[in-house]
Amino acid sequence: MSGNGVPKTADFVILGAGVMGASIAFHLARRKAGRILVLDKDHVGSGGSGRSSALIRMHYSFPAEVQLALISLKMFEHWREIVGEAGEFRKTGFVRIVHPNETERLKQNVAMQRSLGAKVELIDRKQLQELEPDWAVDEVELAAYEPDSGHGDGNVVANDFLSRARELGASYLSKTRATSMLASGGTVRGVQTDHGEIHAPVVIAATGPWTRPLLQQVGFDPPIETEYHQVAILKNAPDMKGGGCACIDSVTATYFRSDASDKFLVGDFYGKRPVDPDNFPQRASETELEEIIERASRRVSKLENAEVMRGVTGVYDMTPDARPLLGQIPGVEGLYLCAGFSGMGFKISPAIGLVMSELILDGAGTTVNISAFRPTRFTEGQPIKAEFEYKDD
Repeated sequence: MSGNGVPKTADFVILGAGVMGASIAFHLARRKAGRILVLDKDHVGSGGSGRSSALIRMHYSFPAEVQLALISLKMFEHWREIVGEAGEFRKTGFVRIVHPNETERLKQNVAMQRSLGAKVELIDRKQLQELEPDWAVDEVELAAYEPDSGHGDGNVVANDFLSRARELGASYLSKTRATSMLASGGTVRGVQTDHGEIHAPVVIAATGPWTRPLLQQVGFDPPIETEYHQVAILKNAPDMKGGGCACIDSVTATYFRSDASDKFLVGDFYGKRPVDPDNFPQRASETELEEIIERASRRVSKLENAEVMRGVTGVYDMTPDARPLLGQIPGVEGLYLCAGFSGMGFKISPAIGLVMSELILDGAGTTVNISAFRPTRFTEGQPIKAEFEYKDD
């Protein structure tokens, strides 16, 4: 230990105590991998995780993502047995609505998801109207319905994973910023922090929108762009039914879900780039929230009379194919990247920790093959392209 309580050495240093860093720490600790140290420049869940809308869904167009979501759902469902805490998973059901001209793709994706074991069905307009009487569904030919999906809480997940990892022997330092990587001879040696050097043969950057400057120093420039997003929290209109399904709706380019029994959350597909992840508006713009709510109310008309309680703002770490960068950094042995989740990280975070721990300890993700997500895929000209991708995937 150095004088200020920072250990001088570890076997694994994880940068970032959000859902990803905490999940990786938990899975490494479960395997008794060695001395695990988690650092966060602020505190657990204080970045994107605590601001996440936290949808839990199986609907993806790329099979590996469906597999990661399925493993994560099982963990969310059995949180107490696995993590030892009560958890915060609310099973509300989930609906995916696509553009009418993409119905064929929806059918193909649902068939693929079902073949992997997802509990999902195609429902027609009449069934959707019965399921959600408050929704206007005239133009919907078919939608995908997942009865077992819903939403969680990013802050709870990050805290629960980290608490359990610490019970299993991991260490955690808050308010400790990694300022640079220590590397020589093509191998990572540890990290320089604002409280001194920490030496370790394995460093994992689970640093979301803060990733790029850290890795540029070791000669790798991850194609991560920061994107600013705003979410509205509304009080239900007097005659709105509480609860109800979460939804991703391509037609209005919004996603929404209930928030407890008396509130409603509405978010936007698109954000503004670039944004400084250390200095972005903490208050959402009223006019921009109104515009998002106006679009969502084309689907849920009673939102027009709902009172805006507050806005939530946050930053996505976007990649060119809107999929994460998972794997070792080329030319730097022992340095791993787990970032670029493009706004969809929360729901697969339990499984990401598992496959990253396998990659680090066994040399490959064995539960799910994650080689397609390798950080070098763009320079290799191999971005991920799903067979039946939606145009707003």
